[in-house]
Amino acid sequence: MITVPQPKPSDIGKYYKSSQYVSHATKNSGIESYIYNLIRKITLLSKTSLIKKYASGNRLLDLGCATGVFLDHSQKYGYNVQGIEPDENAREYACQKFGISVHDTSYLPHLSPKSFDIITMWHVLEHVGDLNERMDHVNKLLTDEGTVFIALPNPSSYDAQFYKKFWAAYDVPRHLYHFTQDSFTRLMYKHSLRIVKVVPMIYDSYYISLQSEKYKDDKRSFTKAFYRGLRSNLYARSNNMNYSSLIYILKKF
Repeated sequence: MITVPQPKPSDIGKYYKSSQYVSHATKNSGIESYIYNLIRKITLLSKTSLIKKYASGNRLLDLGCATGVFLDHSQKYGYNVQGIEPDENAREYACQKFGISVHDTSYLPHLSPKSFDIITMWHVLEHVGDLNERMDHVNKLLTDEGTVFIALPNPSSYDAQFYKKFWAAYDVPRHLYHFTQDSFTRLMYKHSLRIVKVVPMIYDSYYISLQSEKYKDDKRSFTKAFYRGLRSNLYARSNNMNYSSLIYILKKF
């Protein structure tokens, strides 16, 4: 699926300045932000565990690194990290706060071919205007034995089907594309990447349901959100791994 109409590239930046867009924010308060940051701490550990299990080498590039929290976490585990981030404020924060090398998206063509063992995109690809150009860069920068980790929301999940247009992970107009497992597999095949493993992001269903409840009824309902999140995870166990968010682990053919 695709968002129609899509914002012009020159206009889309303003949609990331919203106080409701948590991932670029650095000083949030309130219960939603608390839950988001708690889940982020848990997922940082799980992401590192996945990388150690499925990837070798230590040269890591995070595309869409936002404020650099994942890169900072990764370098503490011995990874040699770099980031790409289109938002100037987030990029500057990552550089100043963590001392990480982070560049604008326009820097991608200047990186050396086959210079990264690991390339990550954590809920980023759905924001990218030119999917084929981005995946061409990924294929060019990845070593022959390298590994790609891509996390995406899943519109085939139970919570997406329940909340429909109120499903928070549609996040229009910031999300330009909405990938099912089949459509994502076809895109990766086109760029000579094969899926070796699909891993659920268990906690996403609860957080997304909490946001969706607010969009649906203009108020938070933690009880309803927990119930829908739990039901979504239970549904996914017997329905083709259709969890609210999925991490795809990929290698070259």
